[in-house]
Amino acid sequence: MRVSPVEGFDPPALGEPYLLTPGPLTTSYAVKQAMLRDWGSWDGDFRAMTAELRRRLLALIGDTKSEYDCVPIQGSGSFCVEAMLGSFVPKDGKVLVLANGAYGLRAAQTMQYLGRAFTLIDKGDYLPPRGDEVGAALDADPAITHVLAIHCETSSGILNPVAEISEATYARGRKLLVDSMSAFGAIPLEVGRIRYEAMVSSANKCIEGVPGFGFVIARKSELEKAKGNSHSLSLDIHAQWAAMEKTGQWRFTPPTHVVAAFLEALRMHEAEGGVAARGARYMQNRNVMVEGMRNLGFETLLSDRWLSPIIVTFFCPADGNFVFERFYELMKDKGFIIYPGKLTVVDSFRVGCIGRMDEHVMRRVVEAARQSLAEMGVASAAPPQAALAERAKLAA
Repeated sequence: MRVSPVEGFDPPALGEPYLLTPGPLTTSYAVKQAMLRDWGSWDGDFRAMTAELRRRLLALIGDTKSEYDCVPIQGSGSFCVEAMLGSFVPKDGKVLVLANGAYGLRAAQTMQYLGRAFTLIDKGDYLPPRGDEVGAALDADPAITHVLAIHCETSSGILNPVAEISEATYARGRKLLVDSMSAFGAIPLEVGRIRYEAMVSSANKCIEGVPGFGFVIARKSELEKAKGNSHSLSLDIHAQWAAMEKTGQWRFTPPTHVVAAFLEALRMHEAEGGVAARGARYMQNRNVMVEGMRNLGFETLLSDRWLSPIIVTFFCPADGNFVFERFYELMKDKGFIIYPGKLTVVDSFRVGCIGRMDEHVMRRVVEAARQSLAEMGVASAAPPQAALAERAKLAA
């Protein structure tokens, strides 16, 4: 199905559907076109691209004192999370992992693989970890050296309160690491307002690039202390940083085409108005989509207080005619790829709000959902009462 242009936002190329996912996501023609040229990874032109990439990313955190630096890392976002934990947490350190979904739990699993000490606060699918809980855990365990927080937990769509988590962490002399994979570029993370030692994100999220690398933004003092910490040759952030500082090059083969695409995405991000404007567009996408889906009878997993502008989780309808796999295919036929749920307790699905699309596209998403329900013979999109009861119980 060919998707037609909408209000100045070019549609996906070659009849591709919109990706309503938390990344990979729908990208612009300009970002796609940037990948048509080959680059020499050791050439001066590509070194200049890497330097520009690092400068532009640092500009997004408001580092007026030049205390931070940016280190790109090949691979997916999970590679970067592992690199951050393995590089900045000393081998005799201990991490308090804050989890309220799959990605916090994946960080805990990463600590297990690293063989390093950690403890876990698991809030389940419905609620964020709060500052007072973090403070209590740190008071109870003096061995904890670092706290890991997920900025936006995309398995549920919760936007976690990293500012209050940061305050609780530093009030007790510990250090904060932030997984801002699905939030950076749309949700402010300025170092003058929220203190942290390091954060990680990925090329294919709110900057609207394509998959292939992530990046670490870290305090230079922490980068210096990280020497010798890493368990891995390829995931050693200190070694990558030292090589880039000395030569301007990546240590191992970089994803050259992805870097070129990301630079174009960064320029478009700046032209749109930066973090504030990108976040405002995503927020409007979410508001329009959630209102429309609720009008169809769907219910969000989360209360409005915790809904992020990144992705929204909906309960599957109780109607016996609703089968998610069929709903997915009908939505895809209409030009929209949605995301399966990633919850352990209830049946759900997710709709992303990020990527190269605006509120006009989201209205079409709602209409596609309405048509799909009708084609399936679903009379009501209301969720099972048991799911609502489970939510109320766990959120209490």
